[in-house]
Amino acid sequence: MKHLLSIEDLSAAQIHHLLELTDHMVEVSSRPIPKVPALRGKNVVSLFFEDSTRTRTSFDTAAKRLSADTMNFAISSSSVNKGESLRDTIETISAMGVDAFVVRHKSSGAPQMVTRWTNASIINAGDGWHQHPTQALLDCFTIRTSLNRRDGFDGLHIAIVGDIKHSRVARSDVQAFAALGARVTLVAPPTLLPPSLDGWPVEVSHDLDALLPHLDVLYLLRVQRERMDDALLPSLDEYSAMYGLTPARAARMAPHALVMHPGPMNRGVEMVADPGELPGSVILNQVTNGVAVRMAVLFWLLGSGADLKSSDLKGDAS
Repeated sequence: MKHLLSIEDLSAAQIHHLLELTDHMVEVSSRPIPKVPALRGKNVVSLFFEDSTRTRTSFDTAAKRLSADTMNFAISSSSVNKGESLRDTIETISAMGVDAFVVRHKSSGAPQMVTRWTNASIINAGDGWHQHPTQALLDCFTIRTSLNRRDGFDGLHIAIVGDIKHSRVARSDVQAFAALGARVTLVAPPTLLPPSLDGWPVEVSHDLDALLPHLDVLYLLRVQRERMDDALLPSLDEYSAMYGLTPARAARMAPHALVMHPGPMNRGVEMVADPGELPGSVILNQVTNGVAVRMAVLFWLLGSGADLKSSDLKGDAS
């Protein structure tokens, strides 16, 4: 594949392949010098039109560990503030010699549009309410390693709880989890669900407490107040009382169950318990795994990821 725009673009076999490739990147990251020359000479540009800490830093670290050259495009000091269009920006930077753009944008479909204006590979780092494919892949990898489910997620019950309506992570995760065989339940008040769930391979519940003892994974989402045009909740306190993970709720979960969150979290809203005190919390694992997954995606698109050779990941790049 040339681009990674959506989980929908990937087959179950391709998801498995990327997760297996991530295993190799975890090994690279554990070395005393976590760097290989696999993408030496490649140029990766991060083009973030929305604020981000985790995703931008994760991609930048991933590219550098593969020895790619990196550029970070700062919107606040760019010609976009002078009225330059997205197309002009892409074409200008492409003229400098770019192999891949990592694009994050507030408008759904922006990364797909960018593919028309450059020959570089495009990786969607989040577009509007639409998709966040690398987040879904790192979530799959975290579940796969934490629950030892290398062959797939058949039999797993995963609940995604919170602001589904505005969440690109929820859309991508549902597709990825279902492709690997999991049973997925969305848990939210009606106002925080999409207007239509036609085609979503999910069940829906408004009762978190009834589900908790039966879950293998509890995936919490942030309430995205910055994306809400209407008063979709009576109050955050009422939401937290119904859907927040309190210590009492955490105690009712199965001993093996995982607690996940894509970050940043609203402490005291969806996360009332201290995640550091939850035995099943793998939230920091998600952050760590994000680097390895994004290394795998970059290597897959720009290197020889479809046919990994042992020589590709040998030695450091110093």
